[in-house]
Amino acid sequence: MYVAVKGGETAIANAHRLLADKRRGDRSLPSVTIEQIVEQFGLAIDRVMAEGSLYDRPLAAIALKQARGDMIEAIFILRAHRTTLPRFGYTKPIDTAQMLVARRVSATYKDLPGGQLLGPTFDYTHRLIDPSLAGNTEPETPVEREAPDEGVMRVSEILAQEGLIEADGIMPGDHQTGDITRTPLEFPMTRDSRLQALARGDEGFLLALGYSTQRGYARTHPFAGEIRIGEVEVEMDIPELGFSVSLGRIQVTECQMVNQFKGSAKEPPQFTRGYGLVFGQSERKAMAMALCDRALRAREFDEDVVAPAQDEEFVISHSDNVQATGFVEHLKLPHYVDFQAELDLVRRMRADYEAAKSRKPGDDARKEAAE
Repeated sequence: MYVAVKGGETAIANAHRLLADKRRGDRSLPSVTIEQIVEQFGLAIDRVMAEGSLYDRPLAAIALKQARGDMIEAIFILRAHRTTLPRFGYTKPIDTAQMLVARRVSATYKDLPGGQLLGPTFDYTHRLIDPSLAGNTEPETPVEREAPDEGVMRVSEILAQEGLIEADGIMPGDHQTGDITRTPLEFPMTRDSRLQALARGDEGFLLALGYSTQRGYARTHPFAGEIRIGEVEVEMDIPELGFSVSLGRIQVTECQMVNQFKGSAKEPPQFTRGYGLVFGQSERKAMAMALCDRALRAREFDEDVVAPAQDEEFVISHSDNVQATGFVEHLKLPHYVDFQAELDLVRRMRADYEAAKSRKPGDDARKEAAE
């Protein structure tokens, strides 16, 4: 037994060395720096931070480099590191109404107070390979409009002025904000805890579910009311001082979906909301999150729960890619004893099957008559 363990440790250590060698690649090429990854792979960094639940660009870059570009592995590494960090308390809720926007678009109104701001986006590119990126050519200097230095009105506020959209969610005064990193998931969930789970859920999984709602697997008929990206201030109350202090700014993406609602016995026909908020520039994730959020509110509006995206336990239990990775990839680890037991069972079942197959029709009846 000792020899087997010793041999396994040697093989594992060498596997680590092989991984480091493959990660480094061709030694004649310069190693990619953390600064380069932060500056030139910003959207990858944003996803790792969002699903890793830790806003730290250099650490996300290290995790991405360590994982050789494997996004989910990098998320796993960053989230594992997060669990080792001390917690000093909870910050105040960020106020996205005061966001210093770098990008802000609406698919529902052409002319907005504060205007549309396209910002850096793939939306209008042709998705053609750009051969110039194979070299070191410098891009042209863009023309940039000065971003507003104060908050701009939300699209939902325009609809609210006419009473055409549900009121913004307000929790009861005695509500204790959930924290899914400290408390095990329990169903049914409150919306704040559910949004936390969606915010760190796998982008691809939520995107597929969001797409399913658009194809009829949940009657939500969404409009992208507003998508805004920018910096918000993070503040924390300090009891010893008696007031809050600013800890700095973070970049976030916020999406509010506007959805039709035909009304119910309790509520008039109006628009309802789906909400998404994630770290960094993560529009696709924020939109998918908003679509799923609205689908998961079906019971609030007395809607029939008929689609996967409306099933809270299904969505939340399977949205976390770190949990999913662990459960799927553990199948690569040794299962020798389990498989030998299964193998023995199948052999015995097969023997019984062959014995039953070889018996002639009526044998059992004649045997019973003889007894």
